[in-house]
Amino acid sequence: MNAIIVDDELNVRNAIKALLTGHFPDVNIISSAGTIQAGYEAITNHKPDLLFLDIELPDGTGFDLLRRVSPVTFKVIFITGHQEYALDAIKVSALDYILKPIDADELSRAINKAQEVINHDEQLLKMQALNENLQSKKVLKRIILHTAEHLQLVSVSDIIRAEADSNYTRFWLSGGQRIMVSRTIKEFAALLSGSGLIRVHQSHLVNITFVDKYVKKGGGHLLLKNGTAIPVSPNLKKQVLKALTNHLYD
Repeated sequence: MNAIIVDDELNVRNAIKALLTGHFPDVNIISSAGTIQAGYEAITNHKPDLLFLDIELPDGTGFDLLRRVSPVTFKVIFITGHQEYALDAIKVSALDYILKPIDADELSRAINKAQEVINHDEQLLKMQALNENLQSKKVLKRIILHTAEHLQLVSVSDIIRAEADSNYTRFWLSGGQRIMVSRTIKEFAALLSGSGLIRVHQSHLVNITFVDKYVKKGGGHLLLKNGTAIPVSPNLKKQVLKALTNHLYD
């Protein structure tokens, strides 16, 4: 597996190389760079299988580099000292995310994950989602929903609503399909932030484009275009009404 490291800290690049040499001799570091421009040239010239990518670089961010080389055909492991970038890494379907200072065990797990990717279909879906999400920058366009039976690439605009079911989340899609996913609704609320789905209740996310009206009686609830009534939490009422109002002018 051929790999490239893009990180502006020489000691980090050297640490990764040392760890890989000692534990993963079959991972070949074919190039390294400290800027977006140098990273772009390395990727274009060498066509890596795996990219270790810092997020904050002198001439921009790792996300800028990925947009520049799009479509992305390699696996990406983000390496950064900033926890707040974790959600953005998830949004672009990164293979993994490692915080500095680099822990040898975490790096090993990330490499093992890269080497042990078995389901080729999953990787094709991730690459498709990655490329589409990079084009949209801040707004997530498509996500992969993992069910017990399969992986499904879903357009966010097709999601009517999502509802918590213990540690699972159930999705209702515009085509009538229902999908159960083994992730919490809290995770999806963060992941889908800014993409049209809003948290209206501890257990509910709603796509604002499918809302027909806000009903005041009974504590307040949303009536969707398909006739479904969704409760609105009192502490979320203000921001839900604001989102509805803003949607009128989008």
